[in-house]
Amino acid sequence: MDATSRVGALLLCRVEPETVRPVAPLLRERMLLVPAGESWSVLVPEGKPWHGGPAGQPAGGEAAEPVDRVLGGWAAALAVGSTWPVLALWWDGDRAGYTLAAGFRRPVGYVWLADGTPAGEDEAMRTFAERLGLDPVLDVQALEALTRPDPETDARARLRGLLAVLTRIGLELPPGLDPGEPSARLTARADVGPEAERIAWTGWREAVKAELAAVESSRLGPWMRGPRARALAGAQLAAGLPLALWGAGRRSGGWVFAGALLMVHGALGLAYDRIRDEGPELR
Repeated sequence: MDATSRVGALLLCRVEPETVRPVAPLLRERMLLVPAGESWSVLVPEGKPWHGGPAGQPAGGEAAEPVDRVLGGWAAALAVGSTWPVLALWWDGDRAGYTLAAGFRRPVGYVWLADGTPAGEDEAMRTFAERLGLDPVLDVQALEALTRPDPETDARARLRGLLAVLTRIGLELPPGLDPGEPSARLTARADVGPEAERIAWTGWREAVKAELAAVESSRLGPWMRGPRARALAGAQLAAGLPLALWGAGRRSGGWVFAGALLMVHGALGLAYDRIRDEGPELR
């Protein structure tokens, strides 16, 4: 990868496409969603909301963020509140690297210069391996090798080495989605596959419907709808009223608020369960 290479990026999610599908539109970017091995998916951005020029210069004179910052923000947004990690791979004419986001924990990343010179902290690789459940000996050794100087290995080869380690936990990128390729070429190759799906922002109404459907189909589903949900809502109402009255008798605004909050949650839970029973489809 030389200094004239164009910008490219991939978002790797350690979960099946059907789990990524409802939440990906929240990024409000056009993307392609493609399976990427056992319990992995890849999102390929169709747009280019980052600069495309070398040395940090925006393309076409437009103000835009660098690709690493854009991808890091996307990865964090997808990972927050999810049980699956998101790995953002990015590259431009000067550098290449990754950002791993997992839940509310601080993202971890590493950077290489275009000629492959390491420009990150070794500890990042060990944290990377720990969060993805990689082998603490063999896989960590392979990752640490990517942080050592090697004049014959450029940034593109470094990213390939990183992906080679991830194949041991099921990752298998579709043909043509190679690190270092420009964004337009990645999109064209991803779109060829029969399993490729287009992800697009369709408005907050559709996003909320998709998010609720995703939560209902997850492990939290029984607590949103059904007997468990009704029991939980009833318990919140039963606990909230005496708590609010107790707080009012002692002129404690904090306890009154806590009781009121419990009652609101309980009432909303019962209302949601009833509405969904009356109309199975989210409208």
